[in-house]
Amino acid sequence: MASLAAITLLAWLYLVGMARDMAEMGDMVGMPEMADMAGMALVTARAPWMVGDVMTATAMWAIMMAGMMLPTAVPMTLIYARAARGSGAAPLLHSAIFTTGYLAIWCGFALAAVAAQWLLLRFDLFAPEMMVTNILLGGALFVAAGIYEWSPLKNRCLAQCQSPLGFLIGHWRPGLTGAWRMGARHGTFCLGCCWALMLLLFVGGVMNLLWVAALSILVLVQKLLPGKRAAQSTGLVMLIVGLVLIGKAIVA
Repeated sequence: MASLAAITLLAWLYLVGMARDMAEMGDMVGMPEMADMAGMALVTARAPWMVGDVMTATAMWAIMMAGMMLPTAVPMTLIYARAARGSGAAPLLHSAIFTTGYLAIWCGFALAAVAAQWLLLRFDLFAPEMMVTNILLGGALFVAAGIYEWSPLKNRCLAQCQSPLGFLIGHWRPGLTGAWRMGARHGTFCLGCCWALMLLLFVGGVMNLLWVAALSILVLVQKLLPGKRAAQSTGLVMLIVGLVLIGKAIVA
C-alpha cells in the first residue's frame, strides 16, 4: 500500500507541474521568440516534433496513466500479494513485477495517445489548453464512449476487474515470469474496460486535473461496485452529453 501510494503521489505531483508548464506554453503560443522553447510543439498546431517532444509527451501520458490507474488496481494487487505470500514467494518482489506488467499495458496505451495527440495537432484540432477544438468531434467521442459502456466487451473486462479473487483463480501463474504475465493480463482487461473513458481526456482537457481526477474516480467506482449498472448509467449520461454537443455543433 505504501509503495502504491508513493508512486501515485509522485505521478500526481508530476502532473501538477506538467499542467503548470503546459498552461505557460499555451499562453506563449504565437510568440515567435518562444518558438524554440522545449515542449512548445506539444501545444502548437503543425509545429515539428523533435525527439525531446516525443519523449515529453510519452512521459506525460505514461505517468498520467500510472496516476489514474494504479489506485484502481490496489484491490487486485493486495490480493495478489497475499496469494504470493501464501505460495511461499516474496510478496513485495512479486507484487512489484505484477505491477510492472500492469503498467506496461497502459504504457502501450500512452504511446497510442501520443500518436493521437500528434494527429490532432497536425489537423489543427487540438487547442493549447490540451483539448480538442471541434465540438462535433468532442460529441462523437462522448457518444462512442457511451455506446461502449453498454458493449459486451466492456462488461466482460469489467467483470474481470471487479473480481480480483476470480481473476487470480482463473489466471494464476507461478514465479516472477508468471507475476509479470498476470499483471499484463490484468492490465489488458483493465484497458479493455477503460480505454474509451480515457479518450475523453481529449475532450475535457488532458491537463485539466479536475477532469483527470473525475475520470479516475469514475473508473474506481465502476470497479468497486458489483455488476454493470454503474457502467451503463455512465454510458447513458455520456451518450446524452455527446448528442447535446453534436446538436450544438450542427446548429452552430
